[in-house]
Amino acid sequence: MEDHADQPFVPWFRAAAPYIHAFRGRTFVVAFGGEVVADGKFVALTHDLNLLAALGVRLVLVHGARTQIEERLKRRNAEIRYVHDMRVTDEAALADVKEATGRVRMEIEALLSMGLPGSPMANATIRVGGGNFVVARPVGVVDGVDMQYTGEVRKVHADAIARRLDAGELVLLSSLGFSPTGEIFNLTLEDVAAQVAMALGADKLVFLMDEPGVPTGKGDLQRELTVSDAERIMKKGKRKPGADARLYLPFAARACRGGVKRAHLISRHQDGALLLELFTHKGVGTMVTQDPLEQIRPASIDDVGGVLRLIEPLEADGTLVKRSRELLEIEIDRFMVVEHDGLLVGCAALYPFKSEAAAEFACLAVHPDYRGFGAGERLLQEIEANARKAKFKRLFVLTTRASHWFIEQGFTEAGVDRLPRARQQLYNFQRRSKVLMKVL
Repeated sequence: MEDHADQPFVPWFRAAAPYIHAFRGRTFVVAFGGEVVADGKFVALTHDLNLLAALGVRLVLVHGARTQIEERLKRRNAEIRYVHDMRVTDEAALADVKEATGRVRMEIEALLSMGLPGSPMANATIRVGGGNFVVARPVGVVDGVDMQYTGEVRKVHADAIARRLDAGELVLLSSLGFSPTGEIFNLTLEDVAAQVAMALGADKLVFLMDEPGVPTGKGDLQRELTVSDAERIMKKGKRKPGADARLYLPFAARACRGGVKRAHLISRHQDGALLLELFTHKGVGTMVTQDPLEQIRPASIDDVGGVLRLIEPLEADGTLVKRSRELLEIEIDRFMVVEHDGLLVGCAALYPFKSEAAAEFACLAVHPDYRGFGAGERLLQEIEANARKAKFKRLFVLTTRASHWFIEQGFTEAGVDRLPRARQQLYNFQRRSKVLMKVL
């Protein structure tokens, strides 16, 4: 009897292939707080980081130590003060910061050095690099409070980090910075991560946090945000995300404004969240981008393969009439496609009947993962606009299964005799497609 236990893995791995190719040689900055180490979650994260490194991703890790610092401060009954999410760091607290940060860093380096046979780290050759790559300056006085040894990033020695990455090392950075006068400053994890990502021109900045991402007003997960969307969310008087997302979202937006291609906010609690976010279409967190990921554009000959993948399942179940690749190549200039982050997720075509000022809307197909999100509606709107520009008076469609959807979009049922004469001659009476028409 054939074993199908691994069947779900096969389509997933195939779907991940484009990302595997795209990520090789790219630079990712992954930031996480000390709680990831404290609660034992970093062991699983090392496995995922090892996989990324094996796939040729250039990795920079930025770690915090807030949890460990808090423990040391509480142990000696020291006052814990924050101003705008920044710790007020006096000289005594700085000693705790250095001690806690050093211990966390050593734990991380030890876990990245694991290579036990039979484990996900078997044969791993992760070399960890570090150094005084972050130049800092004091924050100064904030709201009347002297922040003392709390600092902010002044400069990142990106060339030095890049040389370590070029040598095949994983670069590990702590949330500490150094001044030209030899002082040490306590920095925020999010500031270091964003500034390093911008200085390197990183392809991705990933924040691991307590929440799964940025919630909507109804508490659902917002999977994609542009920088403008993020800035609107953060404005006073608008709905605000949860505590962790509120902390990281401004830095994610700032990084994208500064040239980072993508910023991701994901949960540290979900096993494999990093891989699921990076290697699946939907992801599991919130992705922030400078510009919208979706665009509707005319199809080109290079899109033929992608269009075929969209329409073949619908041809197989009889929803669409089968088209050969040769015919599709000839007619590809009639198609519009929806592209989402480099992936074709929708297509539709416009066939003109100029002598009767009519046009056919045909071959509408949307990837199953993107149905229900308005891609079909946006394609129809774009093609309607093109039909109006071309001075067509009527738009019609023939469908066997989607008549209700088209009626919702303003079409009405019509007889075959309402079709242009040339299209009447091609009508397939065996399929008995319904004719729907819309006046433009």
